[in-house]
Amino acid sequence: MPDYRRDLLRDQYDLTWALFEYHLERMEPEDYLWEPAELCWTLRRGPGGMWTPDWADSEPDPVPVPTIAWLTWHIGWWWTVTLDHTLGRTPQDRAEIRWPGEEGAADRLRGMGLDWIDALSEMDLDRPASFPWQGAEGKTNAHTAAWVNSELMKNVSEVGQLRLLRAAARR
Repeated sequence: MPDYRRDLLRDQYDLTWALFEYHLERMEPEDYLWEPAELCWTLRRGPGGMWTPDWADSEPDPVPVPTIAWLTWHIGWWWTVTLDHTLGRTPQDRAEIRWPGEEGAADRLRGMGLDWIDALSEMDLDRPASFPWQGAEGKTNAHTAAWVNSELMKNVSEVGQLRLLRAAARR
């Protein structure tokens, strides 16, 4: 018997991904590190040329406006950790998640999207989830998949809005 939850989750994901692809195809390298506000979170080259994200362990007030670079790193971080949990791998630490730079960000995210489709097609949706609800009872992989769709849609909307604002500011 088909699992309609999986079909619904996949349809939601596909819709979100189509919106993301619209923006990824139009992204220019300069879009990634454009700082839209004075109070901004971005990525900065650290020792050895590695990109390091701005970060605070508790959310600052006011919350800094992220750059597209920061958002694409952020997506890579939470998606990597989600895939690690879902696939039974040891979750990577936030500091281990590297941003590949302007030239590699879109391809990295496209690859993660394909990894997620594979994971979603195979996962037991009824199995208790270990992420992102540590210790929460009653949460399953179906909840995690729905969270991925929601988090991705939020981040895709942020990326798209920043790209559009930068394009409009150049006119």
